Amino acid sequence: MLVNLHVKNLALIEEENIDFDEGLNILSGETGAGKSIILGSINAALGSKTSPDFIRSGCEYGLSEITFAIPEDKIERIKELGVISCDDGELVISRKIMANRSQIKVNGQSFTSAQTRVLAHELIDIHGQHDNQLLMDESNHLSVIDDYDNSINPLLDSYKECYKEYTICKKAYESLSGDDESRIKEMAFLQYEINELESAALKPGEDEQIEADYRRMSNFQKIAGNLSEVSMLLSEGDNNLSDMAGAALKNMIAASEYDESLKDDCDILADIENLISDVAHNLSSYMDDFTFDQSEFNTLEERLDMINSLKMKYGKSIEDILSVLDDKKQKLSEYENYDEVVAARKAEYDRAYKKLMNAASLLSSQRKKTALNFSQDIINALKQLNFLDVRFEAEFEEKNPDSTGTDNVRFMISTNPGEDMKPLAKIASGGELSRIMLAIKSVMAETDVSKTLIFDEIDAGISGKTAQLVAEKLNTLSKTHQIICITHLPQIAAMADNHYVIEKSTKDNRTISNITKLSYDESIGELARMLGGSSITDAVVSNAKELKNMAQTSKDN
Repeated sequence: MLVNLHVKNLALIEEENIDFDEGLNILSGETGAGKSIILGSINAALGSKTSPDFIRSGCEYGLSEITFAIPEDKIERIKELGVISCDDGELVISRKIMANRSQIKVNGQSFTSAQTRVLAHELIDIHGQHDNQLLMDESNHLSVIDDYDNSINPLLDSYKECYKEYTICKKAYESLSGDDESRIKEMAFLQYEINELESAALKPGEDEQIEADYRRMSNFQKIAGNLSEVSMLLSEGDNNLSDMAGAALKNMIAASEYDESLKDDCDILADIENLISDVAHNLSSYMDDFTFDQSEFNTLEERLDMINSLKMKYGKSIEDILSVLDDKKQKLSEYENYDEVVAARKAEYDRAYKKLMNAASLLSSQRKKTALNFSQDIINALKQLNFLDVRFEAEFEEKNPDSTGTDNVRFMISTNPGEDMKPLAKIASGGELSRIMLAIKSVMAETDVSKTLIFDEIDAGISGKTAQLVAEKLNTLSKTHQIICITHLPQIAAMADNHYVIEKSTKDNRTISNITKLSYDESIGELARMLGGSSITDAVVSNAKELKNMAQTSKDN
């Protein structure tokens, strides 16, 4: 359940804190008062795309923070999605929007927008005005059927595994296609590349050693000069480190004969003298062996050039190149045994295809059973929304297998007696689409009672008796779900368990939006405004009271 929304510096909102409750939460207000900002703020927190223009003018950042109360049976699922701390059942999603970037945190833990959207899917279902257009797109109808019945998920997962295997076998089989002439040319080229790689006789790690040797020999003069200077400082010339360390040790030993506490320092100086001696000895041995051979250097340079050339053609490392060599040998072997390989690949492809189609058949069969139940539930829901003689069904059409199966689904509907069933996108008006969407949302909501449902102007294009039926449907839904609904219709607003009004005002010569939770009497006043507009008479107020009382009676039944 969404328990709190905190908004700061977004659009017309300076700072607002809204506590939501169970049941039906209604947001109303004049057009342009800022109702859409509330929905936009929730969407922003949940990972939707935002624009710097959403930040209130003159402010450095905007903030949207929403708090959910998570039921115990969903805490483990929330943790699976990456939320580390959620044992107390509280989930806070905060998004700070700045000019060049935004930052999302979930219970103080950084989340990406994509991660947050996945998390949001478990918590909330938002119906915005654009969702009606999504309903018109038939490519979305299949996912509605799949989401309706949990029994489809394992069948779909099994099908997807088969489809993955099928695509691998299909690609492997089709890669062998081609005429004999092309195949002979490819074999000749493969043999050339194999010969080139085998003649190089590459060894793993060889390039790193050669590069080190090449770098050392290329800088022979610099190394020799630096080491000569080091040798002078350590053990040659006047005042070298070896002599100074020896003199220091001799004097320290003499002093320690009179004070035993200096013996530890004697040991340290002895170690220093030994270390200097060791370095000088090692350096002398290194310089004795350190020579430059032009012929060796040329050979090294040629080998390094050859390795780098092969890297440019075949891979970034010798390990990559050797892997490519193995692949090319395998490919050449396949061509040399072409008929046998084709037969084997064809058998693998046929087996994978048969397995895929069996999985597709099981999936399609379950979808069709589910579609019958779904269609009947939709019909029942539509009748409750003043579609008196409605027919609805999910029409299936077979397609070539893809990642979703072999089914195309299209919703068909007839809203008037005597009319043929037609595609939903071709016959539904705006008001009808709103009711159909509400019917679908109400039917789908039964699969997850823990979700919060948000409706933005679900009342578009309806009035009168239909508006009353929509209000009653929302009230029914609110008995098992938290509902947040933005509306312009008094019939719907009257059903509110919690009623909020959004108003514009002026502060310091700037327009701001304010959100206020209304008392019972204040709610009646807002209903009167919705009924009477600018002229609120005693009769309008009386009508508002009657509407509220009728709604309360409906809620009590």
